[in-house]
Amino acid sequence: MIDLFPLYLTLKVSIVATFFSVFIGLGLAWLMARKEFVGKGFLDALIMQPLVIPPTVLGYYLLVLLGRSSALGRVLEDVLGITLVFTWIGAVIAAFVASLPLFVRPARAAIEGVDKNLENAARLLGKNEWDVLKTITIPLAWRGIVAGSIMAFARATGEFGATLMVAGNIPGMTQTLSIAIYDAVQMGNTNMANLLVGIITLFSFLVIYFVSR
Repeated sequence: MIDLFPLYLTLKVSIVATFFSVFIGLGLAWLMARKEFVGKGFLDALIMQPLVIPPTVLGYYLLVLLGRSSALGRVLEDVLGITLVFTWIGAVIAAFVASLPLFVRPARAAIEGVDKNLENAARLLGKNEWDVLKTITIPLAWRGIVAGSIMAFARATGEFGATLMVAGNIPGMTQTLSIAIYDAVQMGNTNMANLLVGIITLFSFLVIYFVSR
């Protein structure tokens, strides 16, 4: 019998992580595309780090930052009663951090492609920055924003290394689809591994297809 929990958890984690990637990433994309400030290059490099460092290194950084031995981890657990490590929320954080640059990059490029004269014209008509963003910038940059959202969702779905470090491999609790594939291979369950690989491969193909469209 097929255990559908890894598929359910993967979709749950990916949807929540993509929501935060879009919500936070859109602000970062706009900031990077439209503003000049001290440390912009550093912020850009920091946002893009998950694309170049090994996922296990990313997971280690998150583990050090959020673990019970860290100051932030102790405050969250002792004061607020929130435990992030080895929970599905930890998997969301890992997927969010890993997928964020894949949203920010195309969204930033799309916003940079919007004619600034249109935005300035809206400001002259009395529109504030939020109105300009929602009525001019986002509608004209929607293709890049949608493409970034899909890419972020796909990256969150396939996240493995950072998730394994932060959330662990707890069947029925934190075992995502990618980790379930790893488990199946380790146990010599080739049929299960092939089935799960087929599911995630088909999904990845559909993602690339829709992005190209």
